[in-house]
Amino acid sequence: MIEDLASDRGIRFGVIGFGFMGRTHASAMSGTRAASLSAVVDRDPDRLTGLASGGGNMDTGGEELVFDPSEVPVFANVDEMLAECELDLAIVTTPTPTHIEIASSLVSAGLHVLVEKPVSLDPAAIEELAALARQRRVMAMPAHCMRFWPAWAWMRRQVEEQAYGPVRRASFVRTGAAPSWNPDFYLDPSQSGGAIVDLHIHDTDFVIHCFGEPTAVSSTGSRSHVRTEYFFEGGPSVEAVGGWLEDPDAPFTMTAEIACRDGTISFSLDRTPEVLVTDPEGRVHEHPEASVGGTGYDMQARALVDAILAGRRVPPVTLEEAALTGRVIELEIDSAASDGESRSTR
Repeated sequence: MIEDLASDRGIRFGVIGFGFMGRTHASAMSGTRAASLSAVVDRDPDRLTGLASGGGNMDTGGEELVFDPSEVPVFANVDEMLAECELDLAIVTTPTPTHIEIASSLVSAGLHVLVEKPVSLDPAAIEELAALARQRRVMAMPAHCMRFWPAWAWMRRQVEEQAYGPVRRASFVRTGAAPSWNPDFYLDPSQSGGAIVDLHIHDTDFVIHCFGEPTAVSSTGSRSHVRTEYFFEGGPSVEAVGGWLEDPDAPFTMTAEIACRDGTISFSLDRTPEVLVTDPEGRVHEHPEASVGGTGYDMQARALVDAILAGRRVPPVTLEEAALTGRVIELEIDSAASDGESRSTR
């Protein structure tokens, strides 16, 4: 079995698509020290040199050697990789329209798979991939990294445990300039889904992760910038705003505020400390433990490696959960096209 072998020699993983996200996942997975980069696949020969360059919402540094191509096999396509390499895990970070086909071939070959979000613009296709993974007895996991971001995982625990009493309202904001890298893909909604799928998906997924499936949604805006209200039977008032801004120099912004009966939790990416809690008397409390542990990519990699080594069949985040998030986003898109008319999830 893959898990038995992996526990003895570590996890060998390959990355398919070595752009910004491919490099990000490769670095995070290698940082677990239980996994080693053992193959890289990309159609662009410049990406097979091992040298990283810029791109993405968050600065990960300048050019550096991410891997040594004299030690890590490189390939132009997945079939070549599968023919020549023995791997335990593959990470798919190619453009969204290619995810299902590539991930299906990897799963069929008996590999565990981590697929960058969105797994697909079609929730039904995500569920079909989930069924194939169950049949092949491997894990296929969507890369919903915000569930693992230390501060956000901490916030979710406070909500789940009602550490500050029940939640009364919550709001999330995630905005930035439209991607300047690969604009032909990102700015074409038929391929990327637009900002509502590429960026806002994180907050929709986190809302579901914290509060469950909403009974209905009401959205205004467009695929490029959306404001959504999520409705819960007897639950809190929840809103999320996300999208690309017209200013090409607009900084990436990520904030959250969760108001509970006995305190308000706030997060801001550009603040130190990132997490603060304000009590009912207005006193502000710091929680440095909320930001310990690295990035969401690091913790996501660690969780998946641990699951593989433990021989689990269910990944830390399931494709069924990704499909649910996708279906809610479809309702948000439909609602926005109808000037905010609410859409039921039932």
